[in-house]
Amino acid sequence: MANQVKVGLLTPHAAPGPEVEFPEMAPGRVATQVARVSVADGEMDRPPVSPTELRTAAAPGVLAKAAEGFARGSIDVIGYASTTSAYAIGADVESAIVDRLSEHLAIPVAATCLSAARALRTLNADRVALVHPPWFDDELNELGAAYFRSQGCTVVSYALADLPNDPSRIEPDAVVGWVSRHVSDAAEAVFIGGNGFRCAGAIDALEELLGRPVLESNQVLLWSALAEIEATLEVRGYGRIFASR
Repeated sequence: MANQVKVGLLTPHAAPGPEVEFPEMAPGRVATQVARVSVADGEMDRPPVSPTELRTAAAPGVLAKAAEGFARGSIDVIGYASTTSAYAIGADVESAIVDRLSEHLAIPVAATCLSAARALRTLNADRVALVHPPWFDDELNELGAAYFRSQGCTVVSYALADLPNDPSRIEPDAVVGWVSRHVSDAAEAVFIGGNGFRCAGAIDALEELLGRPVLESNQVLLWSALAEIEATLEVRGYGRIFASR
């Protein structure tokens, strides 16, 4: 593999997420390109919001069309970066999407929530606490719990974090403080969901405080994408999951 891994990020979200955190976790070693998926609203396109719109934006043809924005040979792997889409469509459909995209584009594909479930299995952590950003609603919070239950996990808690309702205003220290106060001792791991919920910088401190693995949407997506292409680069300071590669 070349020294720098090139990741194509396929996402329906307007808020920056993995394109910010991937380079932070692996500075100088990961480059990203972003293709955004939108839904038609009259004469305008906009990011999907509701579960129904997320399901529409996750249609194979819609995703394949958006992925055509990646020039042939310009990327090594695709990361489907949408926690909420996975919650809305479920794991079986998410898995089918990954398979179809990979076959259609002849390139490996990783997806956020499949990566999180895979990480939990790798860590032998069945009992998980879910933490979601404040801009998720109760329906998405419930769908998140259902997603991980479908993957054989025991969801010991699932909550919307009481943090600023603006991704750009959320600081790692605030995430550490809130999560460390609200995670049950019964949890064997924590998953902080939401690709726009940029809190990779809180992972190391949380693992030290909690003594348990902490997973985050962009972190597990990077971990899985690197595994898909057997990349040898090391990522340190962003969770014990990277030591499992």
